[in-house]
Amino acid sequence: MRIVIGMTGATGAPLGVALLSILQEIEEVETHLILSKWAKTTIELETPFSSREVMNMADVVYGPADQAATLSSGSFHTDGMVIIPCSMKTLAGIRMGYAEGLIGRAADVVIKEGRKLVLVPRETPLSTIHLENMLALSRLGVAMVPPMPAFYNHPAIIDDVIDHVVTRVLDQFGIASPKANRWKGLNNSKKPLSMESK
Repeated sequence: MRIVIGMTGATGAPLGVALLSILQEIEEVETHLILSKWAKTTIELETPFSSREVMNMADVVYGPADQAATLSSGSFHTDGMVIIPCSMKTLAGIRMGYAEGLIGRAADVVIKEGRKLVLVPRETPLSTIHLENMLALSRLGVAMVPPMPAFYNHPAIIDDVIDHVVTRVLDQFGIASPKANRWKGLNNSKKPLSMESK
């Protein structure tokens, strides 16, 4: 399986790093990474990694302006693309078919070829413009996986929240996450001690 991963400058760099970290351990998955200019800045601001260390997690890395890259052509087969995190600027560009930069072009190719595109939009609150852009893309079959935490699994640290979001992203490709903590029904769900004592 060949998956394209785009990381933009929106906050949420730990999500993209966590996704790459998991896929790095799955031999059957080949990752093709594009970091935008501001993604590199956000990575160094929000994670303990340098942008170079993150790029080393991928099998293939492209420059953000490399429109001559293989990913620019639908003749280069991939199984889909994830943009994590996805800025509202990038999302708007994809919605309008404005393929500026390789992330936008690669997403445009994935849509026109009928392949899987997953966006992890990072913004709050969402304006009507943001929502209409997401609705338009959803109607095209693009999967919106906003990084919303679940609380039924009682996250104790930020990594628990990150793992849940990445699990839901991997679900879109039928890839099992080794860090999945799924809903097991009411009978198998345990309340945290602080709630049981009340």
